Amino acid sequence: MRVGVLGAGSFGTALAIHLGGVGAHRVTLWARKPELARQMAEDRVNTEYLPDVEIPLGVYPTADLKALADSDFLLVAVPSHGFRAVLRDFFAALPPAPEDGGRPLPLISATKGIETETLARMSQVTAEEAKAAGRAVRFATLSGPTFAAELARNVPSAAVVASEDDELATEVREALATRALRLYSSPDVVGVELGGTVKNVIAIAAGAVSGLGLGHNTLAALITRGLHEIARLGIAYGGQPQTFAGLAALGDLVLTCTGGLSRNRSAGLALAAGKTLEQITGGTSMVAEGIRNSLAAARLAAQKNVEMPITQQMVAVLYEGKDARRAVEELMTRELKSEMEL
Repeated sequence: MRVGVLGAGSFGTALAIHLGGVGAHRVTLWARKPELARQMAEDRVNTEYLPDVEIPLGVYPTADLKALADSDFLLVAVPSHGFRAVLRDFFAALPPAPEDGGRPLPLISATKGIETETLARMSQVTAEEAKAAGRAVRFATLSGPTFAAELARNVPSAAVVASEDDELATEVREALATRALRLYSSPDVVGVELGGTVKNVIAIAAGAVSGLGLGHNTLAALITRGLHEIARLGIAYGGQPQTFAGLAALGDLVLTCTGGLSRNRSAGLALAAGKTLEQITGGTSMVAEGIRNSLAAARLAAQKNVEMPITQQMVAVLYEGKDARRAVEELMTRELKSEMEL
């Protein structure tokens, strides 16, 4: 099939490599920087974001959005703060739509985050931009415990495809699954999107806990109570409870809180080492989504009066200069309660 991937960061490149290799699809990989697209086409490696994995011949790097116009499936793998602008530019680059609207474009978001300013999930951003452009879109989201470097090397992995369009979820699941990427389908777009967003915030806290040398007991407690926060917020916004025991929440949370390849965990380690937010974000092109999304998650929680103490403490540590060890102490001395309270 013809698969388009918008975004040549580490995860977009990994998706392209995997689907163009073992997936045997024809993949067009769009990079925002023309020089990066040229470099990938010539050297068959993304030296900026994924330097250790060869790009197969089934992947066609480009900086031309028009090259993705005929995609059977379009995967969008850009940071959440750039998702709207990239999608707007893509729609603008398409040929004029026929009077009947034409074939609805199957668009799959591989972005884990929400807009800080609008608090819109990527499904909502897609609907808004498609409507503004007069384009018909079928939306799904792809999420789960999938480090880019491991997916690109075809390490056995699993993820979930969520769409309110059951037929689309099944189509994407069947078309994009490979012998090294097992896909499950779900109707719970809200739960999957919020699970993939908030786990990054908890992962920063996990990195801070590990960096402070607080041990496995503390980390296990943090992951477990972090999952409660994710579930509380997701259910408040209409997510299904069983989603949070699945790949997009529990699975991704465990990976991101414990894996050495996690950018968000690395950000937490840096916080524990005394680095400022500016120092953490200033020296890399990699995006730790949890930094921005801690603010968004806290604001979403406030709108529904959802209790999210770990998230609130991370906002204070990241943006208010609070000491990470002090944040842990305050979490440990909160009022005691029943574990059954969601």
